[in-house]
Amino acid sequence: MISDSSKRPQALSFRNHDRDLAGLTYVYAVLSRRAGGVSVGINLNPNNACNWHCAYCQVPGLVRGKAPEIDLAKLEDELHGFLGDLVQGDWMQRFVPEDMRVIRDIAFSGNGEPTSAKVFPEAVELAIRLRAEFGLAAERVPLRLITNGSLMGQPDVLAAVGRLAEAGGEVWFKVDAGTADGIERVNGVRLEPASVARNLARCAAACPTWVQTCMFRWDGAGPSAVDIEAYLALLELADPSRLEGVLLYGLARQSMQPEASHLSALSAEELEAIASDIRKKGLTVRVSP
Repeated sequence: MISDSSKRPQALSFRNHDRDLAGLTYVYAVLSRRAGGVSVGINLNPNNACNWHCAYCQVPGLVRGKAPEIDLAKLEDELHGFLGDLVQGDWMQRFVPEDMRVIRDIAFSGNGEPTSAKVFPEAVELAIRLRAEFGLAAERVPLRLITNGSLMGQPDVLAAVGRLAEAGGEVWFKVDAGTADGIERVNGVRLEPASVARNLARCAAACPTWVQTCMFRWDGAGPSAVDIEAYLALLELADPSRLEGVLLYGLARQSMQPEASHLSALSAEELEAIASDIRKKGLTVRVSP
């Protein structure tokens, strides 16, 4: 059952991604500037645990780790109740600006890496079934996985990604830098670009995949020409022809990590200049400053 949210008067906005607004454990809603409406989120990391530590992450109290044991019955009850309130109730009228009252997706995106949940494949099946139950067509309300892609080498994860594809879904795969040093600084893990590219290629072969990239200034300095060249080289290793494109975005909300003091936003013009370089590789780019 969906909880009583009448005591939560604040409305959703692009800058308010309060995952507690619905008052649930696993299910929430945000206004997604990249999706262009309401994104129904499934949070498989309510313990705020992730195997990465991205400098720009907005999760307070982020810790290293993986998803906890998930109560699938509770997840089903919450998602069923929340979709019912969105589709048949007045939740949209109470919390969403009038011009944004449309469900754009159901997204596995929470307070950590969703594919680290043991029951991720079962959660995918659950979302597919409930979306159909509420008459939400796949072409209007796709299922999305927002992931750092680090576990794409695991057969069960890759199989679940394949099920997303069969259900008309897609993956947004994080790539923020193209060097081992850059990945370590931005994402808090030491990975070789070739390893990231292999996982990206695996993912793109299994399901339509967009690269999602956050770029910003670090101590006042934006990405250098060398940084951009290395980033593009990583995408080349994964074969750009397999990719749907790149979702390039900047800083819209305050980081909750210790690195926040280093970060500041690029201008829309700077992001567009980077997008122009990416488009030269034949990729579609969507920019969200």
